[in-house]
Amino acid sequence: MKAIDAFRVIESLQEDSVVVVCQEGRLPWESLDPNLDLYIPFVGSMGKGSSLALGVALARPDRRVIVLDGDGSLLMNLGSLVTVANKAPKNFCHMVVENGIYAGTGGQPVPNSGKTSFAGLAKAAGYASTYEFNDLEEFSLRAEEAMYAEGPAFISLKVEPEPEMRPMATRPRGRPMREGIYTVKATLAGS
Repeated sequence: MKAIDAFRVIESLQEDSVVVVCQEGRLPWESLDPNLDLYIPFVGSMGKGSSLALGVALARPDRRVIVLDGDGSLLMNLGSLVTVANKAPKNFCHMVVENGIYAGTGGQPVPNSGKTSFAGLAKAAGYASTYEFNDLEEFSLRAEEAMYAEGPAFISLKVEPEPEMRPMATRPRGRPMREGIYTVKATLAGS
């Protein structure tokens, strides 16, 4: 399955959830015209997106919080799985786009790609529910169940690698992270 197709499914089910999109996922996500009032692009700090999303989920237990993480990013902060499981936010959905590469730096392989079960790691850490999808049709049929399972929920989306081969400095720029944080803060303060 292609990441953009999985993102379309997620966006169609977002409802009033806050969505934190990490690293290279932000440009395809923004191309879908998502609800920018509830969207935080998270760049420049690989592995920390789930920590930011956890903070939002704990601060606003009345809102579903979805983080779209990358497999390379999650590897940089595997301890976040244990932290999330320890806090056990019922409104938290951690999705990992598992493409097996570091797309943002030219497509280098992620260590142990295809052999590590991220859903297995989340389950062992103590996530309440875990899912793994490698087929768009199956994901489309079960996405709502998985995204809105009592959390913390973990979903691994196994997608085709699509390396971005341009140097980072020449890539199109997405929405600034600071703008996303302030907009979501203002939106949540008003609800």
